[in-house]
Amino acid sequence: PTRASSSKKQRPPSSGSRWALRIPQDPIDDAMGGPVMPGNPLMAVGLASALADFQGSGPEEMTFRGGDLIEILGAQVPSLPWCVGRHAASGRVGFVRSSLISMQGPVSELESAIFLNEEEKSFFSEGCFSEEDARQLLRRMSGTDVCSVYSLDSVEEAETEQPQEKEIPPPCLSPEPQETLQKVKNVLEQCKTCPGCPQEPASWGLCAASSDVSLQDPEEPSFCLEAEDDWEDPEALSSLLLFLNAPGYKASFRGLYDVALPWLSSVFRSFSDEEELTGRLAQARGAAKKAGLLMALARLCFLLGRLCSRRLKLSQARVYFEEALGALEGSFGDLFLVVAVYANLASIYRKQKNREKCAQVVPKAMALLLGTPDHICSTEAEGELLQLALRRAVGGQSLQAEARACFLLARHHVHLKQPEEALPFLERLLLLHRDSGAPEAAWLSDCYLLLADIYSRKCLPHLVLSCVKVASLRTRGSLAGSLRSVNLVLQNAPQPHSLPAQTSHYLRQALASLTPGTGQALCGPLYTSLAQLYSHHGCHGPAITFMTQAVEASAIAGVRAIVDHLVALAWLHVLHGQSPVALDILQSVRDAVVASEDQEGVIANMVAVALKRTGRTRQAAESYYRALRVARDLGQQRNQAVGLANFGALCLHAGASRLAQHYLLEAVRLFSRLPLGECGRDFTHVLLQLGHLCTRQGPAQQGKGYYEWALLVAVEMGHVESQLRAVQRLCHFYSAVMPSEAQCVIYHELQLSLACKVADKVLEGQLLETISQLYLSLGTERSSQPQQKQLHAFWAVLPTWWLLSSDLCLPRVFTPGLHLSP
Repeated sequence: PTRASSSKKQRPPSSGSRWALRIPQDPIDDAMGGPVMPGNPLMAVGLASALADFQGSGPEEMTFRGGDLIEILGAQVPSLPWCVGRHAASGRVGFVRSSLISMQGPVSELESAIFLNEEEKSFFSEGCFSEEDARQLLRRMSGTDVCSVYSLDSVEEAETEQPQEKEIPPPCLSPEPQETLQKVKNVLEQCKTCPGCPQEPASWGLCAASSDVSLQDPEEPSFCLEAEDDWEDPEALSSLLLFLNAPGYKASFRGLYDVALPWLSSVFRSFSDEEELTGRLAQARGAAKKAGLLMALARLCFLLGRLCSRRLKLSQARVYFEEALGALEGSFGDLFLVVAVYANLASIYRKQKNREKCAQVVPKAMALLLGTPDHICSTEAEGELLQLALRRAVGGQSLQAEARACFLLARHHVHLKQPEEALPFLERLLLLHRDSGAPEAAWLSDCYLLLADIYSRKCLPHLVLSCVKVASLRTRGSLAGSLRSVNLVLQNAPQPHSLPAQTSHYLRQALASLTPGTGQALCGPLYTSLAQLYSHHGCHGPAITFMTQAVEASAIAGVRAIVDHLVALAWLHVLHGQSPVALDILQSVRDAVVASEDQEGVIANMVAVALKRTGRTRQAAESYYRALRVARDLGQQRNQAVGLANFGALCLHAGASRLAQHYLLEAVRLFSRLPLGECGRDFTHVLLQLGHLCTRQGPAQQGKGYYEWALLVAVEMGHVESQLRAVQRLCHFYSAVMPSEAQCVIYHELQLSLACKVADKVLEGQLLETISQLYLSLGTERSSQPQQKQLHAFWAVLPTWWLLSSDLCLPRVFTPGLHLSP
């Protein structure tokens, strides 16, 4: 019975906590009092009552009597022997023995134990996604070449030999044509009163902190010292000494205590040699000592200790830190300075294996680090002290102290630009929160996004997408969090040139989180981004709806922006089979006389595409000619190449094959001189078009050469879909035009690998069956057996895959009219 009861009292840590105990044990840590026995697992804040008399052994330790009330500053952390408190009667601040007080305010909620103030909660979101990041993201998502670059008529349209009939618009949920045209006219009327180049709003309602936010506080000192100044004269250094002698903490001291010491570069700009700067600071220290300015002396000694520590002069640094501690004389007026001095001194004692000093300083340093809200990271060695505190928290079986230590370790490593080192502590923090049964909180979403960002750096895309999805399901996301999710999904998309379907949900979340006022400036870019996303996935009906909303939202965005949105809307109608509506929109823009010269060229080209699709070939040719003339006048080689290619497609549509070949060859000559990054996709389209023309009317070998050239261009720019189209043409060439079973097998195998990359399971199944038949026709039954087994396995798992993929929302996200929900 005794053994059983003792095992209940001293149960071993859970398997999830044992990872913290893998931290190598340092023999010097034995001076800390040996293993920690489990006790009260709850952290405490507020008031405490003294249980017995205590006489402090130094000015930093509080003297009190039994029954005295003591206010805890920050928090008292279980498993640590000290905390910082203020005597209620005398107001004296100092270290208090945790075992000699009884807490009156234990922390019941895990969140209150992890974060001691609201500023600490903002750690997960601050500096991770700024307004500039948001602007760049939305430019990438909503920016379309349709508004500035001529649109290439599709290859499929140009390859049809028979003249096209008039299009019959398919049913969709987009606005009625008359309603759309009325909205267009209303916007164009407002356009006449809009500024030509409107100013973007100063703020979009996002956090202003950028990813490379400066560590220097805006409250900088109003003075700057030069190397030529007399550093031994207190009057000459009066500005510096008076500034440093402030009794308490000031915001401008943050850069002084920070591990990077940005304060030095702002005050001592003329010093390029750190050795010279150290000597000058030593002179200033002497002046402060003579003048009896103790707080200035403490801060100067701290600076000198940091500079010596950076150059690995540990003994000299220890002397300066000890002098800084002595100059404080037990004062806690600047608590951040006290934390910084104790943390740096404790790390040096540990490095020097000074057992006696470690026993005195390290416990107090850990109490300050864990119990002080939003303290400033002042040394890289702070992580070792926090890991030691984590070990003691695990040994004491305090989930609250363990969570607090994990949070501080994660924050420490992120601050030092070591995100991968923060990863295990973030993961453990989330597990502790889940296991505690604590309610959902807004910070969890930001924590998952920070975790996703770290996974992204480690090239773990599946974990990134999982974290982003979990973050969106936790709480209602903020605008910055939703855009940050979109950015993470884009960065980890399996295909670099694609717009993943998952981003639709997060863009809708961003729209839902917009606030009246500055947030409304984002409506236009968000609607445009959704329109581009749906159009990218072939759902042009919903894309028209979103683009119409974008047009209305950008009614005061300036003339050029409005014209760009209207041109994009017209192009969506063309893609949706509503060319007459597109022509009406473009004609309204022309009648309003608001387009610039380059926009007139884009409009003329688009009008020609729409006219061709409605069967008006002659008018289309005239409009193409106008577009080509504008491109030549402006020196736009890419637009000239697209215009020539469109002219060739129109000639092919009209049955003039030789004339079509001439214009397509001219387009290829121009495309070949341009960077692939600008025109690679259009270039592959034209090459495939020319190759198809050559295979039909000869010579066929030349057509094969154009197909192979198109494949090379697609591979060079890394566009998988273009590669797939080129390989499909080569497969058709070697199976129907110039049959070659060996070449046919090779290109079908390549097509299968590309189908796997684009996740087209139907095409994969068809290709597996075709490849099996090819192997059988070659008489290599042995080679076909693996393919047949793979085919049977594919059809066996297809139903399961379909259920899983529908759970991931991928096949059904873009069903026209279906609104995506979490």
